[in-house]
Amino acid sequence: MYDIESSKKMENGVVVFYQQKGEKKNESFNYQELIDLKINALDLLDHPHRYSVDIDVHKVYAKDD
Repeated sequence: MYDIESSKKMENGVVVFYQQKGEKKNESFNYQELIDLKINALDLLDHPHRYSVDIDVHKVYAKDD
């Protein structure tokens, strides 16, 4: 699981950016996937540092603060 560093709105969803072994990577999620994961897309766009991404299972998780 990787900490999300930034996010960007796409036409049909959100792309999140994270660091993997010193390299900037990204993973995209459509709006329906975010709804199914109970992730607020606007909050993910405004506060990406509050989230982590697990690329192995293609899921976004809210961090426990």
